[in-house]
Amino acid sequence: MILLGLNIDHGATVRQARYRAAGATHGGAVEPDPVALALAAEQAGADGITAHLREDRRHVQDEDITRLRAQVTTRLNLEMACTPEMTALALAIAPDSVCLVPESREEITTEGGLDVVKHRERVQACVDAMNAAGIKTSLFIDPDAPQIELAAKLGAPWIELHTGAYANAYFGAGRAAEFERLRRGCELGHNLGLTVNAGHGINYVNIAEVRTLPHLHELNIGHSIISRALFTGIAKAVSEMKARLNP
Repeated sequence: MILLGLNIDHGATVRQARYRAAGATHGGAVEPDPVALALAAEQAGADGITAHLREDRRHVQDEDITRLRAQVTTRLNLEMACTPEMTALALAIAPDSVCLVPESREEITTEGGLDVVKHRERVQACVDAMNAAGIKTSLFIDPDAPQIELAAKLGAPWIELHTGAYANAYFGAGRAAEFERLRRGCELGHNLGLTVNAGHGINYVNIAEVRTLPHLHELNIGHSIISRALFTGIAKAVSEMKARLNP
């Protein structure tokens, strides 16, 4: 069974589009509440909730994370930049897990994996701090051998392979090559003793092939489920993805 983690960032994006200056994250006229979205997704079968607290706070806010920590009953996964500020915040909130991701102010959403090789010292410091606190760390990386091998050496128990290049190539000539790249990454991570997750650009179509990758523990999906929920509601959107994930 492959687990489903729901990323609620895009629910928060809809709220911020109208209520960024409201002075509140929920209640009154402020909607939608991403925490309520997360709880409804849990009820529908989501195995965990992921939220990315970006340094510029463009969608998820600090209060969202605090409320999620108090109310999520499955597992709270905090996506974050590998910085001292975010490390300290994560240690204070104590999510079940953190996923270290790259951040660029210019990007709309996270594009590309974290370069663990380039930022080895920063990543090591964060992984060490999380391990000491009993918080599992995942590294969001491209499915490339040097990144995966170093992730294991740094002591991160989990990796999340970036599936964006595969998703972008799905209807093109590069699909088979990108899928093979992911397959090799899954095999290598598993052989090194890492728990292998994956995410980015996974949808209701490509899930049929993605789910055949070996050794997958969890897929983190956000945009596609939130998009489907506009038509079906979050409960049906989550349950349908679960059914396609584990038919």
